[in-house]
Amino acid sequence: MYLPSFSLNRKTAVVTGAGRGIGRALSIGLAEAGADVVLLSRTEADLEETAASIEALGKKAYILPCDVTSRDDINKVLNYIEDQKLNIDILINNAGMNIRSNALEVTDEEWQQIMDTNLKSAFMMSQEIGSHMKDHGGGKIINIASVAGHVALRTGVVYAATKAAMIQMTKVLAFEWGKYNINVNSIGPWYFKTPLTEELLKNEDYVKDILAVTPLKRIGELQELVGPAVFLSSDAGNYVSGQTLFVDGGMTIQGF
Repeated sequence: MYLPSFSLNRKTAVVTGAGRGIGRALSIGLAEAGADVVLLSRTEADLEETAASIEALGKKAYILPCDVTSRDDINKVLNYIEDQKLNIDILINNAGMNIRSNALEVTDEEWQQIMDTNLKSAFMMSQEIGSHMKDHGGGKIINIASVAGHVALRTGVVYAATKAAMIQMTKVLAFEWGKYNINVNSIGPWYFKTPLTEELLKNEDYVKDILAVTPLKRIGELQELVGPAVFLSSDAGNYVSGQTLFVDGGMTIQGF
């Protein structure tokens, strides 16, 4: 029986929002699978903690403070990559935010901030790194979407719109870039223990509502996102493209 390789040895990944939460967990997980990692985030101190964990595994970590909503900042990252003669094999678009406002209360500023952080940044990163991958024979792009892009939640209309758009963007990029040997997929998490959900998960009634529509009856652990990300980043995922893998304890077979 033939088992494809899940190893990321001799691969280099770029992860946005790598300083905390899902981004930090995925950065360390990719390093555990063998990859060197370029870490992007606005906050350098957070990146230093992630880098220390990666270097303890014997892998290289490159710290690049970056506002991924800025094309200029992204171009600086590309210039660094070219200067270091790095070949980027994997991009994980993880940077994201949410402002929990009811639809009637959303301001123009909130709309733009969430759109820029969650969606525009992922497109610009994909566009720039995708061009690099095209010139270097291909690669893997993974967008961190959400179950909010698939079913209606209490998470806010703008956040949901960005994640639904990200899922569709994943399909179109996969369709356009398959000829360049670039696989584009998404991961759609449900509730995980992160800085973004920490306060919500202190509310026992809210957690009861979450568990009521989660067949596995628990909140996800960040480590449980690493396996799907490594699969989609590795040779084992070479024939998977344009898909969204919901890592949700079964939530999306119901509703909330």
